[in-house]
Amino acid sequence: MDTVDNALIDRLPPPLPAERIIALNQPKGDLRTTRPYTWRGWEFTAPPGVFLPGATSRMIHERVLDGTIEVRDRVYAAMGSGLGVEAVAAGLRGAREIHAIDVHPDSVETTRRHYERIVGARPGTRFVPVVADLFDGFPDGVRLDVITFNPPAVSQMVSDDPDVVRNVCVGAPLLERFFAQLAGRNLLAPGGEVFLIVSNTADLRTIVRDAAGHGFAADVAHRHDWGDGVLTYLFRLEAA
Repeated sequence: MDTVDNALIDRLPPPLPAERIIALNQPKGDLRTTRPYTWRGWEFTAPPGVFLPGATSRMIHERVLDGTIEVRDRVYAAMGSGLGVEAVAAGLRGAREIHAIDVHPDSVETTRRHYERIVGARPGTRFVPVVADLFDGFPDGVRLDVITFNPPAVSQMVSDDPDVVRNVCVGAPLLERFFAQLAGRNLLAPGGEVFLIVSNTADLRTIVRDAAGHGFAADVAHRHDWGDGVLTYLFRLEAA
C-alpha cells in the first residue's frame, strides 16, 4: 500500500552536496580506545569499537526520558542501542519491555552492562538485549508499541572502516529493509509508533517514499536547523 504524502516529500530538502556530507561526517580517531561519556549525571564507558552518542542521538534520549516519546508501560525497541543511553532512559521512565537491538555484539553487551548498573532490576520492566541485523534474529511473537532509530543513513561513503560504515553511512537502502521487515513481520502493535531521526546528509525523500511503499505514514515531529546547512528531522511513523 502506497501512502506517500507528496506535500511532505516536496517540503523535504535534497541531500547536501557530497563533499559537504563527507566533510561533516569524518570519523574521530579514538574509536579503538576506551572513552568516558556523561549524560544527566550518569556515567557511561564506551569500550573500543562502541560509538559515543552524538547530538541527534541525544534528541532521542531526552524525548524518551521526558515522555515526549512515551515508553511508560509500553513495549519499546531501541534500534542501534550502542552505548545504551536510550535503554537506560526507557528503564527509568518505566517501559514494560525494552528490546535493546544492535548488530554489534560489543554494543549490546555494553548496553546490558550500563542498564544493569544504572537502572537495575525494576518490577514491571523487562530488559531484553538482542544482537541482530535490524530484526533478523529478533524474537518471534513480540509486538512493539514504540521504536526509536537513529540509523546510519548518510548517503556518502565517508570511510572504508567497516565499523564506521555500520554506524554512519549504510544509506537509505538500510531503511527500506527496515520498513520491509517491520511490515512483513507485523512487528508494530495496534497504535504502534516509530520515531526515526535523519538529516539532509541522507536521502530524506527516498526514505519517506520507502516508508510509504511499505504502508507507513510519516509526519514531522520535530525539525532542527543546526545553522550550518544541516537540517535534522524527527519523523513519527505509524501504519496507515
